[in-house]
Amino acid sequence: MTSLLVSVALSALTACGFLVAYDQAAHWFLLPVVFCGIVIGWDAVDWFRGRLSLYDPAGIIGLIGVHFFFLAPLLHVAWESWMPYVEPPGDWRDWLGGMAVVNAAGLLLYRAARERAARGRGTTKETVWQLDKKRLLLAAGCGLAVSGALQLWIYATHGGISGYVDAFTQSVGRPESQSAFAGMGWIFAVSESFPILAMLVFAVGAGRTRLGRRWAVIIGVLLAYFILKMLFGGLRGSRSNTIWGVFWAVGIIHFWVRPLSKRMVLAGVGLLVAFMYVYGFYKALGRDVVTVYEQGTLSELGEQLDRTFEGLVLGDLARSDVQAFLLYRLSMPGGDYTYAWGRTYLGTVALLIPRRLWPERPPGKVLEGTEAQFGAGSYHEEEWASSKVYGLAGETMLNFGWLAVPFAYLVFGLIVGRLQRVPGRLHAGDARLLVYPFIVNICFSVLLADSDNLLFTFIKDGLVPLPLVWFGSRVLTRSDAGEPGPVRAPAADLMVPDTADGYGRGQA
Repeated sequence: MTSLLVSVALSALTACGFLVAYDQAAHWFLLPVVFCGIVIGWDAVDWFRGRLSLYDPAGIIGLIGVHFFFLAPLLHVAWESWMPYVEPPGDWRDWLGGMAVVNAAGLLLYRAARERAARGRGTTKETVWQLDKKRLLLAAGCGLAVSGALQLWIYATHGGISGYVDAFTQSVGRPESQSAFAGMGWIFAVSESFPILAMLVFAVGAGRTRLGRRWAVIIGVLLAYFILKMLFGGLRGSRSNTIWGVFWAVGIIHFWVRPLSKRMVLAGVGLLVAFMYVYGFYKALGRDVVTVYEQGTLSELGEQLDRTFEGLVLGDLARSDVQAFLLYRLSMPGGDYTYAWGRTYLGTVALLIPRRLWPERPPGKVLEGTEAQFGAGSYHEEEWASSKVYGLAGETMLNFGWLAVPFAYLVFGLIVGRLQRVPGRLHAGDARLLVYPFIVNICFSVLLADSDNLLFTFIKDGLVPLPLVWFGSRVLTRSDAGEPGPVRAPAADLMVPDTADGYGRGQA
C-alpha cells in the first residue's frame, strides 16, 4: 500500500498548492480530479519505485495519466486556457468535474480489469521466437535497399530535399486530399521504415558485442537514428513519426543491447518535449518558419501561430477541455447530435483502401466530431471540418455516449494486463523483444489518440519491420507438461543474450 499512500499524499499536496495559488481552483470539480490523480498515480509511483519495469505499459500509462487525468484539468483552470472557436459552457469547471467523475469510474474498472488480466494463467504451451541472425540481417538488408531507394525516388520527384520541404510548406493548412503527398501513404509506410530497420541491424548485428554496448556508441547510434527519422518522414511535419520512432529504438537498446535507467529515460523525455515545442513551428509554417522567426522572438511567433508551450502541454499532451466540451454538448437538452454507433470505427477501417480507389470513402471521426462540436450539418470536407483528436473517452462518447466510457476503460485494462504478462514469458533472446516496445507504444497511445491515428501508426510503422522480425525468427513451441523450455528472464527488463543463438547466460 506504500505506493497508494504516496499517490494520495502527492495528489493532495498538489491540489492544495493549486488552491493556494489560484482562487478559481476552489470548486467541486477538484474532488473527482484528485481522485483520478490518486488512482492513476498509484501506477506512476510503482514505476518510480521499480515495482514496474521501464517499459511496463501500466507504468507508462500511469506517468502519462497523472498529467492526462489530474494535472491537465487543474492547469486548464489555473491558466484559463480553453478550446477556441466554440461556444463555451457557462462554467468549464462543471464539465471538467463531470468528465472527471466519468473518468474515475473508468479508471476503477481499468485497474480492476488490468490486475485480473495480469494475474491470468498462461497457456499450456510455451512459444519461443528464436532469432535466426543471418536470415534477419539478410531480410533487413533487402528492406534497407528498397526503403532507401523509395525515399530517394520521393526526393527526386519533388526536386530534392529542398523541393520536398517546399511541397510540405505548400500543403500546410490544406485538407489531406489536397496535400502534395496525397495518396502516398502506402509508399511512405515502406520508405520511412529505413531508420528502424537500421536500428534492428545494429542491435542484432553489433549490439551484443563489447563495442556495441559502450555508452558512447549507443548515444551515437541514437543520434544517427534521430537524424534518419528526420530525413525519412520527419520533414513532412510529423512529430509523432519521430517521437514514437525514438521510443521504439530506445526500447530495442534497452531490451536487446544494454538496460537503460529511469533517470536516462526521463532526461530523454525532456529533450523530446523540447523537440515537440520547437518542431511545432515547422509543422505550422514549413520553410517559412525561418523568415517569420527572423522578424520576431520564439515566444512572439508562438503567440501568432498558437504554438505556445501552454498549447503543447494542454493541447498536444492532453484532451481535458475537448472531452469536457463533448460531454457538455452531448448532455445539452434538445441537442441535435446523433450518436455514431460505431461509424467512426468503420471510417477507420475504410482508411485501408486508398483514396484513389475509393474517393468517397467515409470521413469517420472527422464528420462526427465536427457535428458534435458545432451542430448537425456543420461538416463540409473542403470548407470546414474539425481536426481535433478526442482520445479513447472522446471517441467512445461520439459513438455511444458518456455512459459507455467506463466500459471502454475496462476493455483497455484487459488489453494492458495481457500485455504486462508478455515480457515475463519471453526468453532473453526471443526476437519478439525487438517489437515489444512498438506494441507498448500502440497500447498507451490508445489513451490519447483516436482509432484512425492508431491504425495509421500501426500500418505505417509496422508494415515492414513486423513481418521482417517474424521472417527472421524460428517459432518453436514447447509443452509445459513435457520437455522443459529454457530458463526465463526473471523480470520484465532485459537479460542480454551472450550466445549466438540468443540463449545462454545474460547480464541484467
